[in-house]
Amino acid sequence: METTNVNFRLDKQTKKEAEELFEDLGLNMTTALTMFVKASIREQGIPFEVRRDIPNAETIAAIE
Repeated sequence: METTNVNFRLDKQTKKEAEELFEDLGLNMTTALTMFVKASIREQGIPFEVRRDIPNAETIAAIE
């Protein structure tokens, strides 16, 4: 299968932490991101929950 390059930006610390994690898992950045993209296609969405953090009444009361 023909491949293409994809470029994106991360802050240095996030990249470093991701590379360390993926290395521990036996992956490199390219393989890990390919897995994410393929899972997104398979699930027809982000393969994990994405939501806003809306504080409940108890949290709001504690903040006030």
